[in-house]
Parts: sequence; C-alpha cells; structure tokens
Amino acid sequence: MPQHMALKGDLELHARIKPLVELYDAEWVSAARDLDTWPKARESARLRIRRDGARQARKLYSPAALADERDREVLREMAAHGMQVRITITPLPQGTVFIDRRTMFLTDPASSASSAHGPRHRSYTMSAEPALVSGAYALFEAAWETATDLAAFFDADRPRIDAQAREVLYALGSGMTDVTASRELGMSLRTYRRRVAELLVTLGADSRFQAGVRAGEWGLTRG
Repeated sequence: MPQHMALKGDLELHARIKPLVELYDAEWVSAARDLDTWPKARESARLRIRRDGARQARKLYSPAALADERDREVLREMAAHGMQVRITITPLPQGTVFIDRRTMFLTDPASSASSAHGPRHRSYTMSAEPALVSGAYALFEAAWETATDLAAFFDADRPRIDAQAREVLYALGSGMTDVTASRELGMSLRTYRRRVAELLVTLGADSRFQAGVRAGEWGLTRG
C-alpha cells in the first residue's frame, strides 16, 4: 500500500480507516474543530466507548464543539467512559486522526460537509510516511499540553462572558490601542474602557495581561 494517498469522499475514507479502527488495542488520537469535522463522528465515538480501547483514545477539540448541548452530552459520555477529552484555543484548521502513531488521516481544509448550495464533496489525505506522521504528531502533542481538560469547561466556577465581552477580550489580545479597539467594535472609548474594567472583575484579574492569561486557561478566547 502506498505510504501517502488522497481519498476522495467519505466512502473511501471509511474503507481505509475501518480496518484500523477495528484493531482492538489501537491508540486513537484525534484533533477536530467540532463533532462535524469527521463524518459520523458521534456514532464512531459511541461505538468506541463501548470497547475497552476507549481508554486508548484522546480527543482534542476547539471550543466550537461546546456550542450545542447535544454535542456537549456526547463529549461528557466520551469522558465518562475513559476517553481523554480536552479543549484547545489553538486554531485547528483541519481535522487529524492518528492511529498507533503510524498512520494519520487529514481532512482537506478546503472541503466541508456542506455549503450554501448543498452537500459538498469532502476529501482526505492518508499517510503512513514516518517523518510526516511523527512531525504532525509532535504538533498535536504541543497543542494537547496547552489544552484544558473538558471538566474545566463544565466547572460551575468557570467565568461566563457574553459575546461582546469576547470581542473586547480578543481586542485586548490583539495589541490594538483602546482608540482603535473601540472604533473596531463600534463603541465609544469610554464604553470600551468600562467593558475592559468589567472584564477584569469577571476574570478576577488585576491587569489586562493577567486577564488574557486567565481567559486562556479557561478557554474563553476565540477557538
């Protein structure tokens, strides 16, 4: 079998990944923006958590995976059955799956499940090239180490901020001046500075820098 190949569509992906998924002791590691990054991700997760191999699995998602209550329930179920689930603020432009650190599958970032004109043909890349797999796996590990365990996102003590506060938080992290940030957000300079002050209180921070650090720890920055 070639060490590197393109897969056209979900059926080809399924044909290649199914024999590997069925390996009982296979380590399964994946990164995805949300539960729609991979076809039938919810069904696959539930199938895997019924097997002891679930304890060999690690799942890394962006905060977008927490947007829907049904998806949050799937994530809770994964964690309850031994899967390690973390949320990262590191951008995840394409989905990645590693099986036993020897084979990886990548989604084509230009394709998606659907578009405004209906379903779109998705494509993937499969690779067993050692140098490529090990390099990509190292990047996954770096993102995993800085990610937050799923339980922290459901902690009752986790600060809750609204959409406008998130925009203010992003502006703080971008390095924009207050004048530029207030203009970009369509608010007066006085209002912007008031929202910054409110944000510091919400996050229990003494400075803007500390607010950014704490927001990152809680996964409140944009994913």
